[in-house]
Amino acid sequence: MGRVEAIMTALEAMYPHAQCELNHTNALELLVAVMLSAQSTDAAVNKVTKRLFETYKDVDDYIAVPLKTLEDDIKRIGLYKNKARHIKATAKAIKDRHQGKVPDTQAALEALPGVGRKTANVVLSVWYEVPRIAVDTHVERVSKRLKLAYNPDSTLKVEEKLMRKFPRHKWSQLHHQMIFFGRYHCTARKPNCEACPLISWCRYPNI
Repeated sequence: MGRVEAIMTALEAMYPHAQCELNHTNALELLVAVMLSAQSTDAAVNKVTKRLFETYKDVDDYIAVPLKTLEDDIKRIGLYKNKARHIKATAKAIKDRHQGKVPDTQAALEALPGVGRKTANVVLSVWYEVPRIAVDTHVERVSKRLKLAYNPDSTLKVEEKLMRKFPRHKWSQLHHQMIFFGRYHCTARKPNCEACPLISWCRYPNI
């Protein structure tokens, strides 16, 4: 069994039901949650958005609220001042350019303030069911440890390599499985190498 097949088989066995762990009920909530998740954990974001999404129902709510109020509502999240500013600007852009609807194309999403490629990929994959691989810190770390990418590779280069190596119909599920693997097994500081089914493919076995 080759590397790609072995990785897909192992991850499917370990995390057959891996999915987005950011709580949301619509595209706007997902977009805001992903924007908040930069350099923050999903668990921390979910605690903040529980109340946030009860207060802010649509782009008009984010546009109308004073910046300081929104900052206070998300201040438990890192970089909250920048994130609040970006969320308000993005809400206005969505209303002005897209009739209040979160866009469903890569270019339109990435044109929104504070929305990068990873955030766009998550929204496309999770909400619009477009095959994508969003490279966050977990996916990047796992890809490099499993020799799917080189250590100097940028996140874009990692994404491109993963898309070439894995079948398109597997991208979205694989993205979640790699996140789970990196979050719960192949962690940054104390990876569970002793119980890893992919140890033979690892660049740093038993680190």
